[in-house]
Amino acid sequence: MKINHLSLHHFRNYSQLDIEFNSKLTIITGENAQGKTNLLEAIFLLAIGKSYRAQRDQELIQWNQTSAMVEGIIEYPHYDLPLSLVISSKGKVAKVNHLEQRKLSDFVGNFNVVLFAPEDLQFVKGPPSIRRRFLNAELGQAYPVYLRTVVEYERILKQRNTYLKNYARTEEFDEIYFQIMTEQFIEKAVDIVKMRLEFIRQIEGFAQSMHHLLSKERDEFRMEYSSSSSKLNYEQVDTLADQFKALFDQSYSRELKQQVTLYGPHRDDLKLWLNEREAQQFASQGQQRTIALSIKLAELEWFKQIKGHYPVLLLDDVLSELDDERQFILMDQIENRVQTFLTTASINHDLLKSLNQTDILYVHQGQVQRK
Repeated sequence: MKINHLSLHHFRNYSQLDIEFNSKLTIITGENAQGKTNLLEAIFLLAIGKSYRAQRDQELIQWNQTSAMVEGIIEYPHYDLPLSLVISSKGKVAKVNHLEQRKLSDFVGNFNVVLFAPEDLQFVKGPPSIRRRFLNAELGQAYPVYLRTVVEYERILKQRNTYLKNYARTEEFDEIYFQIMTEQFIEKAVDIVKMRLEFIRQIEGFAQSMHHLLSKERDEFRMEYSSSSSKLNYEQVDTLADQFKALFDQSYSRELKQQVTLYGPHRDDLKLWLNEREAQQFASQGQQRTIALSIKLAELEWFKQIKGHYPVLLLDDVLSELDDERQFILMDQIENRVQTFLTTASINHDLLKSLNQTDILYVHQGQVQRK
């Protein structure tokens, strides 16, 4: 899988752009605030359907314009697949092979990317929401059923929380209705947990291999999916529904008092262990970078295993965060195998000399030139 053409229309600081990609590695360079990251964001949108930077879709639309459009042609071994996304104040219109998709979730997954951005260096030390977002993004790209399950889970969660808050205001409560809602919630929760557990089981081996390489086998690394309650034993997956039901029965009065759903995948975490100590608390900055990079490289291999092809790799200004040795290891792992887009304000010429099939794009004020 690769993207061989990208068109932008009134997207961020790009009035109009049409560009072909012919090399495995594309280095996007230029001064800061010229539009380098905007190119990666556009490619990311074609895979995920939403930005990894913008809080609101309106931010993606060029100043004084009413809409923005991102189009790409994705090359598979035996066919090309056009994808497009139009963004306006009315929402998004997503098309696959020129056919409008009824839901954005039907658009996601036709094209796969792995993103490594500066904020991913907070993956280890940051809050659990960062790691949950990682689980949702990767599983959502790979399995449309997972994305639909998460959307439904979040709908029921919002409905359940609203009902708990309304009770505090009105003191009106239909126990049968609340029980039915809780049963629906548990059903979706169990499905999400099972898929997350399987994903971690599959990717952990790849991550450990990459971590051994990057750390020169100095550290032992492992991953663990952690539940929102010590009373939930995720190793006993066959009884998860019963475990959740017992937990919600026990916490019934507390939920009414606190007016919020206390347990579920929306409060779970992905624990990272280094030499049997929690990396979140004990890992040095260098060790955090190694863990984050190991997981990103593991994602590539995981996608290859389940999809039969590598995703596209987006490296957004992260080389400057890695020492020279890790830069060379990273490029050695992906060169000639994974189509990669890399943004940087300054090119490491020693690294560049070691690379083949490299295309260099220079960005200035929303204009792109090949060097």
